[in-house]
Amino acid sequence: MAARTKARKRALDLLFASEMRGEGPVTALDRAVADGEGPTNEYTATLVRGVVEHQAEIDDLLARAAEGWTLQRMPAVDRNVLRLAVFEVLHVDDVPDAVAISEAVNLVRDLSTDESPGFVNGILGTIVRNHTS
Repeated sequence: MAARTKARKRALDLLFASEMRGEGPVTALDRAVADGEGPTNEYTATLVRGVVEHQAEIDDLLARAAEGWTLQRMPAVDRNVLRLAVFEVLHVDDVPDAVAISEAVNLVRDLSTDESPGFVNGILGTIVRNHTS
């Protein structure tokens, strides 16, 4: 598994777990680092901190692209994978949009519902089209 793929999975784990515990993702990241369980790839921290820093913008884009779905109604895995991918699309210049989408789809394929890959692909496709047009 590629280093950035592992970093995305670890970032998802932190975002998801912090949401389930009701704590901030950066707090969870900092605690993991303090406990010696922090990510070994700095890209994980970049993703977590980036999603938190830009969450209002990301969630607004997701809410507009997910017609008929609220963020709260989405499975938590899908919601957090989408946040990671949108952060990469908008704010990480060395990750092509197609790679961000493919990685997101692969994460939900492995970790979420049978419908999630198509759902995530569709939302990200809409955001990328709107972002680049």
